[in-house]
Formats: sequence, structure tokens, C-alpha cells
Amino acid sequence: MKKTITSNGTALAGVFSAIATSLCCVTPVLALLSGTTGIASTFSWIEPYRPVLVGITVFILGLAWHQKLKARPEDIDCACDDEKPKFIQSKKFLLLVTSFAGIMLAFPYYSHLFYPNLNSQKQVVYVSEGNVSVLTYSIQGMTCTGCEAHIENELNQLEGILEVDANYETSKTFVKFDKSKVTASEITSAIGKTGYTIIE
Repeated sequence: MKKTITSNGTALAGVFSAIATSLCCVTPVLALLSGTTGIASTFSWIEPYRPVLVGITVFILGLAWHQKLKARPEDIDCACDDEKPKFIQSKKFLLLVTSFAGIMLAFPYYSHLFYPNLNSQKQVVYVSEGNVSVLTYSIQGMTCTGCEAHIENELNQLEGILEVDANYETSKTFVKFDKSKVTASEITSAIGKTGYTIIE
């Protein structure tokens, strides 16, 4: 039983590592679902360490599979040979844990799907060219497409926003708006509510 318990402990360590790896992208989605958008950027400091955490997760899960598949009958300290192993000690459980870890590792690539597409719901409005204004913000703390979607979602809720394009790779957010309906300070305030910082 010694090897089985060790592989289970290793598998759970792999899940913890996978969750930590994607925490910077999970937090904005949780913030949206809970309505506390200000905590969205809380774990953005993890992003630079993501490659290391991915490596640790893969190593830990590989070790768990190695321990599970290399377990020999003489390593099992059990007098009851006919007894079926518990689910938590089975390969199915390890496969379940590995699948969950994979889903968590890939989370930054599909996190934007959790945000409503407000652009498709907007009605076509006609705005005088003199009222159209464009601002570009440099925003600190965006680390994935989920962060982009979080900022775009928050800004699209303001009346008078015509177009928003946030890009985490360049740390820029482009906003086109009707200045007769919304002000630059209201836009700045909405970005501030998300928890991300505007760089002056």
C-alpha cells in the first residue's frame, strides 16, 4: 500500500500545482461570477512564474503515474490480496486528477469564454463624428485573454462605449466612445473597479 498512498499524495500535489499555475486567470472569472470585480488582478504576480509551475505540475503528475504503473506486488503491504483497491487508490482516480490538472493548465486559453459577449448585444447607434473620442490606456496586471475579457466586459456596461479592445500582450486597451454620453474619468473609474492598474 505504500506506493499507492505515495502516488495519490503526489497526484494531489500535482492538482494543487496546476491550480496555482492558473490562479492568475481563474481569479478574474471568479470575480465576475461573484460580482466582486475588484479582486480580478490579485494573482497577476503569478504569471511570470507560470512556465516553472507548469513544469512542476507535469513533473509531479509524471512521478505519480510512474509510481502507479511501476508498483510491484511485493511493494504492496496488504494481507488481503482479493480486496479491490479503493477508488482514490485506482488508476481511474489518477486519470481523473490528471485530466483536471490539464483543464486547469489550459484555463488561460479558454477563460474568455466565461464572459458575456456584450458587443453582439449592443444596438447600432449613430453618433456625430464630433462626439467620437478615442483613448488608449496602458494597463498593468493583464496576463491572459480572461483579463482582456474582464476589462472589455466592465467597459461595455457603460453607456456610450462604442468599441473596446484590450490586449494583454501589449498591456494596452483601446476605447472608442461617445463623449456626449460617457467621460474619460468614468472610463478610468470602470477600469479601476476591475482591479487592474492604469499606467500613466
